[in-house]
Amino acid sequence: MQEAIAFLVEKDAVFKALHVQYGNPLVPTRPEGFQTLVKLILEQQVSLESARACYVKIENALGEVTPQLILLASDEVLRACGVSRQKSSYLKALAEAILNKELVLETLSEKHPDDVRNELIQVKGIGHWTIDVYLMFCLQSPDIFPIGDIALVNTLKELYGCNDKAEMLSLAENWRPYRSMATYFLWHHYLQKRNRKFIY
Repeated sequence: MQEAIAFLVEKDAVFKALHVQYGNPLVPTRPEGFQTLVKLILEQQVSLESARACYVKIENALGEVTPQLILLASDEVLRACGVSRQKSSYLKALAEAILNKELVLETLSEKHPDDVRNELIQVKGIGHWTIDVYLMFCLQSPDIFPIGDIALVNTLKELYGCNDKAEMLSLAENWRPYRSMATYFLWHHYLQKRNRKFIY
């Protein structure tokens, strides 16, 4: 972590200023596994608070959030928990991939991030943003740049004047091999400026 921070602070004046202003950014972690992926699917395009409330309802309805119980749960039960029809199909696709051993989550930490991405992207409803967050928070991959994240995009526009994603991706090349830490710096600024806490 300190090596990544030192690299970015020396490489980029914006990170140097952010480090002076805020100190080290928070590096969030989440446990690997099915339940975290369920939470990430629920978090797609909604607030974290809303997704968390939805997850708690699923947990209360099923007793436990496992691939077997998600697959057995009816659409009506999931809908009563606040899960849309589309996201229900995503949760069931994930559960099925795990039960069929098409996806073995326990082995992902042993694989290169590109291989993890290639496996997860095969599951309906799991896109690049979900994969990026899983790689960063669960597998602690050091060089992920979640360009699909709105907070990150808005912060890059604000601090660097970037107008399109191609420009942002080009800029982020300067931060290899520590683009995850660069993202944590930028998220930290985004939340501090809005007086919000990092909820993960």
